[in-house]
Amino acid sequence: MRGAVTALLLCLPSIACAESTTGQEFSFFSSFLQMIAALAVVVGLILVTWHFFNKFTRGVTAGRSATRHIRLVESRYIAPKKALILVEVGGEYLLLSCTDDRLSLIKHIDMLEEIEVLPEGKDPATGFAGILDRLRS
Repeated sequence: MRGAVTALLLCLPSIACAESTTGQEFSFFSSFLQMIAALAVVVGLILVTWHFFNKFTRGVTAGRSATRHIRLVESRYIAPKKALILVEVGGEYLLLSCTDDRLSLIKHIDMLEEIEVLPEGKDPATGFAGILDRLRS
């Protein structure tokens, strides 16, 4: 970013000198330099605004995340508008079912160790090749 600002400051005198010609001819090169300088200024302003915005929002979200007591652990979609949701609330885990009009408790899980973790095997029917095979048939 400092390099872009330095390059802009070095180009400004040449742009001003190219613009000060009083002839009637049109100079494509000076217009091109003006366009590049204007683009550099706009991009520089965007980068500076983005930097300060990220700096400001990081401070705001860091303060909020310390007081959160509800955390979404995982969600799995079973069918359209139907999902299973595992939520941690105050150290306790809840398994919820979510449909398009209802959210209901399935099971209260006391400890995370009770959850049996099954490794997800690669099923060829669910991969990209499986999708292509289903579309062809």
